[in-house]
Amino acid sequence: MEKIAVVGTGYVGLVGGAGLADFGNTVIGVDMDEAKIRTLEKGEVPFYEPGLSEVVTRNVKEGRLSFTTDFASAVEECGIIFIAVGTPEGEDGAVDLSQVDTVARDIGRHMTGYRVIVQKSTVPVGTAVRLRRIIGENQSERYPFDVVSNPEFLREGSAVEDFMRPNRVVVGTESEKARETMREIYAPLYLIKTPIVETTCETAELIKYASNAFLATKISYINEMANLCETVGADVQTLAYAMGLDKRIGTKFLHAGAGYGGSCFPKDTKALVKIAEAAGCRASIVAAGIEVNQSQKRRMVEKVIEAAGGSIEGKTVCLLGLAFKPNTDDMRYAASIVLAEGIRDAGGTVRAFDPVAMDNARRLMPFVEYCHDAYEALEGAHVAALVTEWNEFRRLDIERMKKLMSSPAVVDCRNVYHPSDFEEHGFTYIGVGRGRHDVESS
Repeated sequence: MEKIAVVGTGYVGLVGGAGLADFGNTVIGVDMDEAKIRTLEKGEVPFYEPGLSEVVTRNVKEGRLSFTTDFASAVEECGIIFIAVGTPEGEDGAVDLSQVDTVARDIGRHMTGYRVIVQKSTVPVGTAVRLRRIIGENQSERYPFDVVSNPEFLREGSAVEDFMRPNRVVVGTESEKARETMREIYAPLYLIKTPIVETTCETAELIKYASNAFLATKISYINEMANLCETVGADVQTLAYAMGLDKRIGTKFLHAGAGYGGSCFPKDTKALVKIAEAAGCRASIVAAGIEVNQSQKRRMVEKVIEAAGGSIEGKTVCLLGLAFKPNTDDMRYAASIVLAEGIRDAGGTVRAFDPVAMDNARRLMPFVEYCHDAYEALEGAHVAALVTEWNEFRRLDIERMKKLMSSPAVVDCRNVYHPSDFEEHGFTYIGVGRGRHDVESS
């Protein structure tokens, strides 16, 4: 089996590279950041992802995983090259492919024979064609190569399990030789009967966007229903439970809350709208879902102001949780940012605690007072907003909270608690879509 180079040691590249090494492949992670490479060589992971450090350390120790800043040597040495660099959102919502283009040019310059180029980053339809053109234009000699689209479907907080036991693997290519190479790379997944979807590059490129946009729209849909529930006096928890019992709908992503965030859904939904526009189509449902999500985050600010009695001027609000979801330190598009900025702009003071995301949050929100634990953050607060559903926030000492806070008011942005849990202790409780509270469903 040929050696594999994974260009980019960010979230996708590091999880993917470590996972491929754990499958028994020999993998070289390539990155131009020397400090990051030194960190990785020691088995240290530069971001929080449960279980990843152990996989990296194990495979480095066993010699299947190594890291380098020498791009040219990696391309010369490896017959398979995964591209896993960033594809950030551009100014107009379209995908910025500059990093992908740079890697493609460098691959062309340093190729010494046949290569399989695997695009792992999330990229718009037509990127495979773009890669073929750029690589071909930059070859010093004419070497054959094939391009494969192999999108990732990793969830932050459970990425290692998602890579090792995925729901499916998508492989897009027009080359039978490249398909055989990909089958060999993912051989362990055939043993556990993972569905392998073999298709064209164009279809593979679109599958990732279509999947993420559907899930994001499902979240926006249930948040719209939650807002309707508040207006008519219904309860979204029971509504979602009943909806989810229909197997055509399912229970996943029907949890009303403060909206979606992170590195994928916000960026990918905007990109899909732009992809459709470029093709002369409209992605109207996706565009509406984006607007609902943005307004849902702003709605959380309104709930905090309501809980504070109509004004937070001169008052303190405690944010419990900052990351966009539990089990990650990712602050990208987190609801906490909209909340904190909205509270500040309305004249309030923000105190906060998150188990792992505070270092990242400080860079984005230096005006927030960061605390050592939840109870320190609650001290003197007029409103507590539960923003990220970390497990440690599911068993808060409510009586202790009441003694610490200046006034007993809670905004449960993730519906972690039943309203009665706080109301029986004399708290004002505001959830999401909890109009009239039904008997708990089970």
